[in-house]
Order: sequence, then C-alpha cells, then structure tokens
Amino acid sequence: MASLAQWVEGARPRTFPAAIAPVAVGTGSAHVLGSSDLGLALLALLVSLALQIGVNYANDYSDGVRGTDEERVGPIRLVGQRLADPANVKLMAFLWFGFAALCGLALVALSNTPVLLLIGVAAIVAAWRYTGGDNPYGYRGLGEVMVFIFFGLVAVLGTTWTQAHSLDAASWSGAVGVGSITCAVLVANNLRDIPGDTTSGKRTLAVRMGDRRTRQLYVGLLALPLLAAGIAALLHLWALLALLSAPLGYLAARPVLRGALGRDLVPAIGSTGRYLLGYSALLTLGLVLSV
Repeated sequence: MASLAQWVEGARPRTFPAAIAPVAVGTGSAHVLGSSDLGLALLALLVSLALQIGVNYANDYSDGVRGTDEERVGPIRLVGQRLADPANVKLMAFLWFGFAALCGLALVALSNTPVLLLIGVAAIVAAWRYTGGDNPYGYRGLGEVMVFIFFGLVAVLGTTWTQAHSLDAASWSGAVGVGSITCAVLVANNLRDIPGDTTSGKRTLAVRMGDRRTRQLYVGLLALPLLAAGIAALLHLWALLALLSAPLGYLAARPVLRGALGRDLVPAIGSTGRYLLGYSALLTLGLVLSV
C-alpha cells in the first residue's frame, strides 16, 4: 500500500505551475479590462488545480495498466511501480475530476457564464482521454495540442471571461504565452521519455519528430511567449515586464540545447515550470500596473 507521501508525490506537485499560471494571467487580463474578482479567481484556481491533479492520477493509472511506465525515469509511478492498487488510483483521479466539476458548476453559476458548462465537460473528457480509453490521443502525438488548448487558451480566456465577460488582444496573447510554456513542459518530459515510449509503442509527438526536431520545438515554445508579451504590450505597455523572465527561459533551455538525455533532462522540466511561473507572474503584474 502506498504511503501518504507517495500519494502526494503521485499527484506530481511540480506540475502545479501549469494550473496556477493561467488563472493568474486570466485574472490580470480581467483586471485590465476593469472587472477582476478574487473570489471567482479562487474558484477558477480550484478547478484548474483539481483538473491537473486528476489528470496526473489518470495518466499514472492508464500508463501503468498499459505497461508503459515500467521502464521510466522521473517522478514516482503508483501503478507502474506497483505501489498502489490500479483501481484506487483510478478512483482518486475521478474524485478529483468530480471536485473540479463541482467547483466549475459554482464558478459558472456565480459568474453567469453557462456557455462554459460544455467547455468544462470537454476539459474533463480531454483529461481522461489523454492516456485513457481505447484510443488515447496522447499516444497519437496530440498531447501538446490539447495541453495548449485547455491549459493555455481555455484556462486563461475562461478565467478572464468569468470575471470580465470580455476579451482583448492581450488576453489572447497571454493565453498563447502560457499555453506555449505549458506545452514546453510536456515536450521536455516526452523528450526524456523517447527511448521508453518508443519501446512501449507510445507514439508521442517527441517519438514522431525525433530527438533533434523535438529539441528545436522546445526552444521555439520557450521563445514564443516573449513575442506574445510584446504583442500584449501594444495595448498595455507594462506587459513588457514579462520579458524579464527571459533568463529563466534560457536556464530551462540550456540542458536541452546541450543534448542532455534521460535523468539529465529532469532539471529542465523543473526549470520550465519555474519559467512558466515567472513569466505568468510578471505578465500579470504588468497587466495590473497598466490600469
């Protein structure tokens, strides 16, 4: 039986920046549009965190029962390392999805945004279908696309919409920036796992593209948010503060550019998460100061 510490590690706290960043940027965007609401922002954060934890347990379960987690480096795998009963890990995933749904219903009701109900359902289905079900899209090289959509566009723009009921070019730029760095986290993770995924038949985008082009994609995804911040600054000049996060992006890219493999790529994944937090914090601050 897995210990409490192992269950906590199985939730993969290092991925939480991907849940925090879009809510911060979305709230900053709502503020510059004249209608931020910290209560609604907190609800959006609970939804985002619950979905992130749910998808982490769901991936642990689905990859574990398929046998694709047996030869991996990186974070703990509850099912793949036979630390927990697969049924319990699956139950944990759906409990978090259920909590996300309850918080989402409250958010929709309080913000009077019923259109987000369907988007919320789609987000939960996408979270499960990443590695779950008969034909998971994560095994077909579509994981990065869905991460960009749901942890970038949907999370940022949805947060802004619940508070301000409007969007502007800066909202979209922030969503692109956050989505790009979140994708980079997944790309670095899948770059590390190319050998194991190739052996197990998991056809991630990294497996399909190969080592060299995956590294190029990763660097491009780190650079794109800086361009997005420049576009946002055309409307709100203080958005240029996000450019101060560029050194964090360089630190994340350095091991990837130097050809690191396997466990040596683990620090790059953590550094990418710190870049995401730094970028989102600076962009949010810039948007707030622009009022």
